[in-house]
Amino acid sequence: MPPLALLHLALGLLLSGWTLLFLFRIVLTWYPQVDLSKGVMRLIGGPTEPLLAPTRRLIQPIGGVDVTPVVWVGLISLLRELVVGQQGLITQVMLRAQQVG
Repeated sequence: MPPLALLHLALGLLLSGWTLLFLFRIVLTWYPQVDLSKGVMRLIGGPTEPLLAPTRRLIQPIGGVDVTPVVWVGLISLLRELVVGQQGLITQVMLRAQQVG
């Protein structure tokens, strides 16, 4: 597999996985008794909290609801589309390389 195709695949999987973790995080906000720092829940809290903590300082809860995970789902989805989507940068470079080669 060419290095660019491998990068495309890896970034796509990484960004999709991160989006999924933030979606789980959104669902878990409906269950405030769940502790994201214990047990299996650390798999969700660990990768997401480093982004959410500074974002919470910028975006205050709206009506008592933490909206920062929703913000990150949107940002990561936008980044994924810009980089590895149908018209993404890496996708376009790969297409150009196929046309030339």
